[in-house]
Amino acid sequence: MTTHIERLIQQLDDSTGPSYDARAELIDIGSDAIPAIIDGLPSLDRFGQLTAIEVFDEVADPRCRPALITLLESEDSTVREWAAMALASLKIDGAAEPVRRAYRACLERATPPDWTEPSGIRWALTELGARTPVVPALTARLRATVADDAPGWPSVRFTEIINDLADHAQVILYSQFWRVDAGSTYGISGPALGWELDWTASWEHLVEESRSWSLLEASEAPAGDDVFVAPTWIDRTDLHPER
Repeated sequence: MTTHIERLIQQLDDSTGPSYDARAELIDIGSDAIPAIIDGLPSLDRFGQLTAIEVFDEVADPRCRPALITLLESEDSTVREWAAMALASLKIDGAAEPVRRAYRACLERATPPDWTEPSGIRWALTELGARTPVVPALTARLRATVADDAPGWPSVRFTEIINDLADHAQVILYSQFWRVDAGSTYGISGPALGWELDWTASWEHLVEESRSWSLLEASEAPAGDDVFVAPTWIDRTDLHPER
């Protein structure tokens, strides 16, 4: 069995097809495969490490904690992001501080806050209880009126949400739109504005710049009783976390 597991681990790097079958089989083997995957991680390339993280996430064996924490220092941004998110989704004890360090390192690399790595790590910090998003009262109230399985806020209230967040000094990074139809949820395209924020500007300028772009987006966004919007926003403290 050990030799078979080791062979499967080496196949995790092969994105042409074998990786997917190896991933499924390792998940089926479960916890018995975890020590060998941990030992084999250094020999895997980027694709293999990302697939290994998926196996860790599915098997949910706490022994993967040290390996995931080590991957937070990977040279690859997606590996770092996925490792942080896996630590959070698995609710790994003691993960908050290593993930917080990974986020500070991300900021020190001057990675724009709306890129996927900082966004994923902020999500992880929130899930681990190490970050509390600022949710103004009106925004919270509008969200509470939506069914539990709806992905966000009613799109018809998007303008109110934008102004509420900006009035409370929050910077909206981007928004996603969803349609709920006959119990199914699927993403839909919003306006293709392609806006980018100038992260060298003052926070106050960023707030108003994101408000302007978001209001323009709201004016062109899909709307309807079955359409929902999920904005992602940050607070000033997300750019200057406590050490």
